[in-house]
Amino acid sequence: MQGAVGELGFLNVDGARVRYLRAGSGRPLLLIHGIVGAAENWRRNIPALAEHATVYALDLVGMGKSERVPGLSAGLEETARRVLATMDALRIARADVAAVSHGGAVAMTMAAIAPERVRSLILLAPANPYSTAADWLVRLYSSRLGAAVAPIAPRLPRWVHQIALARMFGDRGRIPEGCLEPYRDALRVPGTMRHVMGIVRLWFADMEKLRGMLPRVAKTSTLLLWGDKDCAVSVESGRRLKQELGAELVVFPGGGHLVYEEFADEVNRVMVDWLGRSVGGGLEESPRC
Repeated sequence: MQGAVGELGFLNVDGARVRYLRAGSGRPLLLIHGIVGAAENWRRNIPALAEHATVYALDLVGMGKSERVPGLSAGLEETARRVLATMDALRIARADVAAVSHGGAVAMTMAAIAPERVRSLILLAPANPYSTAADWLVRLYSSRLGAAVAPIAPRLPRWVHQIALARMFGDRGRIPEGCLEPYRDALRVPGTMRHVMGIVRLWFADMEKLRGMLPRVAKTSTLLLWGDKDCAVSVESGRRLKQELGAELVVFPGGGHLVYEEFADEVNRVMVDWLGRSVGGGLEESPRC
């Protein structure tokens, strides 16, 4: 990964191969991508963050270059427990967790079920119960038509994928070079869409479960980052989430759903500042398991 110095390896987590990237030194910082994502999605952030923390960027099971496991539950709580098991395998007792989109919902679930493992949360436009912007898409893929179309998605031409990616940015002129490739690479791995459809089938039930968990999540210090042109998870839901969690909210004018790619330098500065002052401040090394 360009600019990132560290190790790229695999772990066995509950019988599945999980890929991770490790870079830097200091307090552990775990990075969790969104749907059809991978560690490479953070390529513009890892070098800056690794100057202040030990960064671990994961490929979730069923995504990136981690293993696809037939029949594996794609539910939020099950996914969160797999991430916690990955922390065990990496000998991380406690970590700051930064996560985007659906990964943000996974991170909130982690904070709710294992608050002693999550030092703080940095959530970038996390999927949440108060946003309905993507409900139509979930309903579409939950339909017979969606189930029929889903297997075709990996084989669509690059220009179609590029159009879909452009919707995630406030300004398509700010799409970084190489941004699309990690998504296309992940899509082309057999079993990816099966896992995505598993997430879709549980979406509304999981969002309701997450709503009930929010009072527990509120006990964890949280930073929210959002673009005001986000068409996937509404910034209005971010303002509601700010109130529910007692969180700090930073909105990037003109930003879309992927502000960590679109405004990488600004986002890196905000994240590093937050990590330096959250929960008593300091980026000292956390104890390992």
